[in-house]
Amino acid sequence: MKKEQDIRHKTIEDIAAKMMAAARTAPKAKGIDTLEIAVADKNDIEKIAARMKEIANDKNLPGFVRDAENILKAEAMVLIGTRIKTIGLVYCGLCGFLNCTEKQNHPEHPCAFNTGDLGIAIGSAVSVAMDARIDNRIMYSVGMAVRELGMMDADVKIIYGIPLSCTSKNIFFDRG
Repeated sequence: MKKEQDIRHKTIEDIAAKMMAAARTAPKAKGIDTLEIAVADKNDIEKIAARMKEIANDKNLPGFVRDAENILKAEAMVLIGTRIKTIGLVYCGLCGFLNCTEKQNHPEHPCAFNTGDLGIAIGSAVSVAMDARIDNRIMYSVGMAVRELGMMDADVKIIYGIPLSCTSKNIFFDRG
């Protein structure tokens, strides 16, 4: 007989894999995929949490400490980020520039479609966690640490983390 606590980690790993698949298959503008998707294990989470605490101290951001403590209790964490790449539109301006040609002169300025696609992918991923009743929370603070640590490709500029937990109380709920 296997008890729930004996297979909890495997369950979360399976859900994380399904979340990554959902993010990958989410619709993308003009079919252009700018996403990088990964899963962080306990060792990665410890490194990320340590960097988050350093950021909290350096920038006086107590929320980063709170989030770091949260992720240390997580079983795994899905990371989803986007590259900043134009999609070749002649008429747009949603990024604040006339079109994609003009925007290319500002490579660090996000394309509205890259960030929109990232949001849709994250929504698809967390819906999988929700359907499986796995507690989760979308955290930009995680993404900042991941980016600073260089854990994703250097051209992935906007990253979010989604820590996962399966306990009797949602560890991401009481955030004070």
